[in-house]
Amino acid sequence: MVFASPFKRLLLGTALAFGLSTGAHAADLQPLRVANQKSTIKALLEVSGEAKNVPYEIQWAEFPSASPLGEALNAGAVDIGALGDAPYVFALGAGAALKVVSIIHADGRSTTALLVPKDSPIKTVADLKGKRIVTGRGSIGHYLAIKALASAGLTTQDVQFIFLLPSESRLVLDNGSADAWSTWDPYTTVVTSQSQARIVASGNTLLSNHLYLAATSQAISEKRAQLDDFVARVDRAYAWANTHPNEYAAAQSKITGLPLAVHVAVAKETHLTPVLIDDAVISGLQATADTYQQEGLLPRHIDVSQGFDKSFNAKRAPQNQASR
Repeated sequence: MVFASPFKRLLLGTALAFGLSTGAHAADLQPLRVANQKSTIKALLEVSGEAKNVPYEIQWAEFPSASPLGEALNAGAVDIGALGDAPYVFALGAGAALKVVSIIHADGRSTTALLVPKDSPIKTVADLKGKRIVTGRGSIGHYLAIKALASAGLTTQDVQFIFLLPSESRLVLDNGSADAWSTWDPYTTVVTSQSQARIVASGNTLLSNHLYLAATSQAISEKRAQLDDFVARVDRAYAWANTHPNEYAAAQSKITGLPLAVHVAVAKETHLTPVLIDDAVISGLQATADTYQQEGLLPRHIDVSQGFDKSFNAKRAPQNQASR
């Protein structure tokens, strides 16, 4: 493969910045390999129209959850992917040469929640002492459970964790093998609407509710023009989704197979906005990493500040930034 010279990449990046994205340039830019969970970002770009006229090829790679997605980033099999707080910390802990290049904040409904069956005697987090919680190991649900337990004066030693994928977790909750499920949307909406599961702790007050777009250091070095363009497209697509919840929900429903009403409820009650990479964001993620180290889930201290690239802030419109 013939790589463009630094000067040529600079010219191409300038062309992208000014919207000069023609088919001629597509042949000069390397493909961008994007990791995707359940077609989330892919569906978002397609339904919003942001998948059109892309001056480079986007090669999508699908993953069932954040853990294998992080492993693919770590291995350099993909260039960029979206991860929540906890999965990103684990990716950094595994030695991945990654940098956060974009952050999206979800505000509104309980996008992450600790749930119990409707008839459960568990009323508060304190009632979980001695109980079984199903979640994904190292997932944002796992982190929520740790934070929720701490808020009630409990530790992870006071409960039993069952680590499964979301597709398996609902069955475990429904058949009584677990007493609670710590998960995220659309699963929270599915079980609260279909099974009338109750929320005993919400990520709205315990988590940052940030989605991190992380790129490999190699991609940042060799595909900066593509990354700048891709981040801008994702920002615009989420802004579109905020004002077109029904259309976005319909696109997601076709992919996940979940009822349209579930995705509509999520889309209408969730507002997604870009967040600048700043010291407050980094401190928040450091707290996550420190919590996992204290729990023995990370073998050593991780300086998460090494996992952010603030230079990408320059491409993001200040008027669209979320306040925290």
